[in-house]
Amino acid sequence: MAEGTLIAESLRTDCELDELDLTVHRIVRVDAGDPAAGQPALWTLLSFSLPDERAPRLAAQFVGALDVGSWYVDFRTNEETFVVYAGRIFRHPRGDQAGEAAAKAYGLSVGVPAPQLDWPT
Repeated sequence: MAEGTLIAESLRTDCELDELDLTVHRIVRVDAGDPAAGQPALWTLLSFSLPDERAPRLAAQFVGALDVGSWYVDFRTNEETFVVYAGRIFRHPRGDQAGEAAAKAYGLSVGVPAPQLDWPT
């Protein structure tokens, strides 16, 4: 089962996602944003899961739904990690250091604060 977290505020204002076929397990509001990076201070986190075989389709849906800038969504199957930014998908085997480094370097290049590039490996 693939699992991940979506920050609701990371979605484009005009975004509509449907037929996601995922399960939301938890919704929580946290004070974790970085206004200096163009993020609101308060975030709405949605913890979700879906069958592993649906992970590539979900990544394709998120890649067009995320706002440009300092946002991403991450999720992982038992075998792979997906890190999705607006217009860009990083997909690599779990624990692959080169894949992790590439996803994090891209995040830094689009303004994600380094402490926020902390998805589970």
